[in-house]
Amino acid sequence: IFIVVPLFVVVYYAFTNADGAFTMENIYQLKDYIPTFLLSLWYGLLSTVICLIIAYPFAYFLTQFSDNSQRIMMLLVMLPMWMNLLIRTYSWMLILERNGILNKVLDIFGLASENGFLNSGSAVVLGMVYNYLPYMILPIYTIMAKLDSSVVSAAQDLGCNRLQVLRRVIFRLSLPGVVSGITMVFVPSVSTFYISQKL
Repeated sequence: IFIVVPLFVVVYYAFTNADGAFTMENIYQLKDYIPTFLLSLWYGLLSTVICLIIAYPFAYFLTQFSDNSQRIMMLLVMLPMWMNLLIRTYSWMLILERNGILNKVLDIFGLASENGFLNSGSAVVLGMVYNYLPYMILPIYTIMAKLDSSVVSAAQDLGCNRLQVLRRVIFRLSLPGVVSGITMVFVPSVSTFYISQKL
């Protein structure tokens, strides 16, 4: 009910006008927004790739620590998620604006931006990476934490070096977590409007 009914409502409004009569005008108007769709896809893809590049090694090295250290590190990863998305994004606005912390620090070295870093694609991608990185780390870490260490030992006994073990064994076994993480980051990144609007 909560998945199918809203989809039918969206389809209904897509093919009707204000009077409720059937129309294709809404669909024809989509062509005016193609640049916006493409930009959203580009920012979503870029954010997802950056999250994966950061999250995969982080999750891998996290599994090498003791259980207590892993719990503490995962708590630190989840800590920002306890705050509302709006507050986290608004905090980045204060950091990236012309009189923000980042610009003041860079001003010491003569590298400050005249207009700050807001209202740029880089700020939008930074905001999305910051907000959605835990969604990439969690599924990858969950899969890696459950990997059987005897499989890694067997690969090493059969002549694989550390890089081959990572590429041929660990990466392949962790693919479900990678796919899940990509989905959990890409979908909200493409459809977010608040981060894009504010940053």
